[in-house]
Amino acid sequence: MGCEIDVISIGALSANFFWDERVPVRPSHATTTLIRDGQVSILVDPSLPAEILSQRLHERTGLQLDDIDTVFLTSFRPVHRRSLEAFPRAQWKMAEDELDAVIQSLDAALDGLHDPSGSVSNPNELEQELALARKIAAAPDVLTENVHLFPSPGVTVGSAALLAASMKTWIIAGDAILTREHFHNGRIFERSADPERAKESFKDIVEVADVIVPGHDNVIIGL
Repeated sequence: MGCEIDVISIGALSANFFWDERVPVRPSHATTTLIRDGQVSILVDPSLPAEILSQRLHERTGLQLDDIDTVFLTSFRPVHRRSLEAFPRAQWKMAEDELDAVIQSLDAALDGLHDPSGSVSNPNELEQELALARKIAAAPDVLTENVHLFPSPGVTVGSAALLAASMKTWIIAGDAILTREHFHNGRIFERSADPERAKESFKDIVEVADVIVPGHDNVIIGL
């Protein structure tokens, strides 16, 4: 039968290119998904504020925040981890390439504070971000029997989706596929770090998945 998958909260973009929105018109939040494989519960991209996420999780599944074993981040982008610290008992995981890139970038930014040409001016915030990143573990290729890491770099240096085997093959894509409009128009995230790699990741997900959970929208079925 594979695992059980529930969308806990459907994400939204602050401004949707396909709706002729060029400036933010709403708060942005990522789609949050729960995967249960046997006794293991994996929450992907906890984006809503903790109190609201707790309510949504209980409404959708009957679970409490403390019932979550693992929190997986598809990337370190802040909107994907807004309530990460509400899960102190869970393991925090992210793709190793993303984790390494984040830590290296933050280290370099802190070093830049001592460089007269550096542009970073908030060391406290950088140090907090670095401390948070160092609490996250590199995710293995196989998280559970039916849940595997699916590297999808491009939007960020090392972003990664999760492939979950249920009755169909699900991919929780993160921002590799941003919304249903982006999917149907074959368009990657407009601010991708590496557009060519982002296009390849988009293509890989479409070729493999039966069901896609995009980063900021409802599920895409019947590919």
